[in-house]
Amino acid sequence: MTETLDSTPPTLVPRPPLLTRPLLLRFVSILGASTSFYLLLSVVPGYATAGGGGVGAAGLATGALMLATVVGELATPGLVNRYGYRAVLAVGLGLLGAPALALALALSRNLWWIVAVCLLRGLGFAFTVVAGGALTASLIPVERRGEGLALVGIVSGVPSLVALPLSVWLAAHTGYGVVFAAGAVVALAAILAVPGLPDRIRASGRPFGIGEGLRTAELLRPAVVFAITAVAAGIVVTFLPLAVPASATGLVAVALFVQPAAATVARWLAGRHGDRHGPGRLVLPGLLLSAAGTLLMVLTSSPVAVVVAVGVFGIGFGVAQNATLTLMYARVHAAGYGTVSALWNFAYDAGMGAGALAFGWLAAGTGYPWAFALTGTVMLTALAPAWRDRTPTRNH
Repeated sequence: MTETLDSTPPTLVPRPPLLTRPLLLRFVSILGASTSFYLLLSVVPGYATAGGGGVGAAGLATGALMLATVVGELATPGLVNRYGYRAVLAVGLGLLGAPALALALALSRNLWWIVAVCLLRGLGFAFTVVAGGALTASLIPVERRGEGLALVGIVSGVPSLVALPLSVWLAAHTGYGVVFAAGAVVALAAILAVPGLPDRIRASGRPFGIGEGLRTAELLRPAVVFAITAVAAGIVVTFLPLAVPASATGLVAVALFVQPAAATVARWLAGRHGDRHGPGRLVLPGLLLSAAGTLLMVLTSSPVAVVVAVGVFGIGFGVAQNATLTLMYARVHAAGYGTVSALWNFAYDAGMGAGALAFGWLAAGTGYPWAFALTGTVMLTALAPAWRDRTPTRNH
């Protein structure tokens, strides 16, 4: 008996390319905006405090930055619909760079001048992250969404990895003016890449606005969980340099390196895992690790404990970043990408701003260890929505 074998090889469906020219150009604007943002993020609060404003001034500076960011984020989808991606991105980069340059030239420690600069930069950052986020999602194939967003996470994470600790070191050794000027140059230079980006992309599905997105439980749950983790992120970058002993300047630089490094690696691994098993299953672990790291920060007098704490928090935060964003994009058609980008970034920056403002006043009354303990405990209130999102989600 002769057995007949089919020698025809199976048809392999090639995976769509990920690193296209538009996406690579988009990386340039990501690097410019993120580097400018993170160079000043931990330095401006210290600059405001050194001017005699105290702990409240540090919280006010970060709070103003985040307030303008969240207001801008809500307005950005409408601006993109009217003017296109390129115009909004270019204006956003300009608003990040020009006020930083003005701060470098003036070097005024007047609190309201600093707040004004923070407001303008927050608005610019909102334009870059929301318009850029929707454009980026449109440039990534649906089949490789988790991997693509993880790669974007690495690109956006590198500036925080380098710029956060470098900015603290530069401010201590060369002065604030150098940091402010560097933040201006990288943002303004990135405008050169904007003309090569698509201005408008045809999108499938029914578009919907911010109001409808806020009423959609499938989008609101992951946004709330991420906002809670972002509360602690705003606290770490704003108050960790102030919470540790004055003699531990080196420790601050190490901690501000470890936190974004852990978040960047975790975001990449979460993206690859989410493509295979679904991002919803990672939301709860991301929240728990973020809360655990925040609770460990009560040990501010122990260098080892502080580094471990920010590392644990960074892992949780990176997982939560990728899982919540991928989950939200998977629940809408392409026409809703702008709204998802706005909601997610709104959660990010509202959480950071609220955390910085509340923690500043709380720490003034209780001290830093108790403030960290209370923050970590409050973060656990997001367990319910995180638990609900453990089920698989169909990709659009």
